[in-house]
Amino acid sequence: MGDVFFHIDLDAFFASVEMLDHPEYRGKPLIIGTPGPRHVASTCSYEARRYGVHSAMPMTTALKLCPDAICVKGRMGRYSEKSREVMSIIRSFAPGFQQISVDEAFLDLTGMERIYPLPGKAARLLKERILEEAGLTVSIGVAASRFIAKLASDYRKPDGLTIVPHGKEEEFVDTIPLQRLWGIGDSTFRALQGRGIRSASEIRKRGREEMRRLFGESSGDFLSSIACGIDPGIFQGEARSKSISTEKTFYPDVYGLDALDTYLLEMSQEVMFRALDEKQNPRTAGIKLRYGDFSTTTVQMTPSKPIYSSSDIFQIASELLHSKYTGEGVRLLGVFISGLYEGEEIEQPDFFSEKEERERKLEKTILTLSQKGSRMVKARSLTRKGR
Repeated sequence: MGDVFFHIDLDAFFASVEMLDHPEYRGKPLIIGTPGPRHVASTCSYEARRYGVHSAMPMTTALKLCPDAICVKGRMGRYSEKSREVMSIIRSFAPGFQQISVDEAFLDLTGMERIYPLPGKAARLLKERILEEAGLTVSIGVAASRFIAKLASDYRKPDGLTIVPHGKEEEFVDTIPLQRLWGIGDSTFRALQGRGIRSASEIRKRGREEMRRLFGESSGDFLSSIACGIDPGIFQGEARSKSISTEKTFYPDVYGLDALDTYLLEMSQEVMFRALDEKQNPRTAGIKLRYGDFSTTTVQMTPSKPIYSSSDIFQIASELLHSKYTGEGVRLLGVFISGLYEGEEIEQPDFFSEKEERERKLEKTILTLSQKGSRMVKARSLTRKGR
């Protein structure tokens, strides 16, 4: 039956975890974030979204739109714990597993027709397992490519299931507003509007060569591909043995170092816990920045001192961000670690201070207890050194 890809996306993940732990929040507008002019909403419940609140919105704006919202400070340790629990369920479902963020993963079920009744029954079975075992709902998109599967998972949120049959990709893309197509940020959407292009079908009418002439070779090819429902290849991740990464796509684009640092915090902890879970240590950490015009910057650093904790990864990631950020809106932000070597011991242990030893032991303890079902998390949130 050809290629079959699932994109699994946890629904309003942080807010859903809080409602799982605090049933009194259910059915109420809930914002994950700290009130104040320098803070942003990490995410919010669907009840809050009805008021216009969305991720990465300044908290002052969010509370003006929804003054009765319940505000909860994020618990990254708890979210990482539930993410690992859900990802473990997905990983056990089929071997073609690829995690791309704390709340998203791809699953390649190509050629597994004899094991699972593909695609609808298999997707419903996976949804049921995640709900029963982890207590959370997911939306799943099913398609012949990762790109269309990702678009499909967002089509009927929350708790949705959307299947795009092979050969119907263009038809499906045409049902999605142009500004909601993955990869089209605010500045690109404005540029398209300025050329009189307001839909995917209008991009196809212009043709690839004209799109190249108008937007440059790289952007023109990208826009032409997604308008035809062709996977541009963005989600082809590196092998786990070479690197561990996570990234988050924003809609709309995110502006400002404070907001971006908030996301680096979460992602630094996620990749470190995944490294500990796989009993690997990194020598290098880096970030990936993609702006609204598709320009992408990837930078990394290999410090002379060992990377031993999520605090280290965050310090490096934040330093790189502050050195490279141009002030433009960010469409995608990612954190990665590489130069992985196996084992639970760090190279150059003489560099450790007593404080650093305690930090690493604490993170190992959190990981071990969370795997056993405990809800232990770090009592403090990470902060950028020098702030």
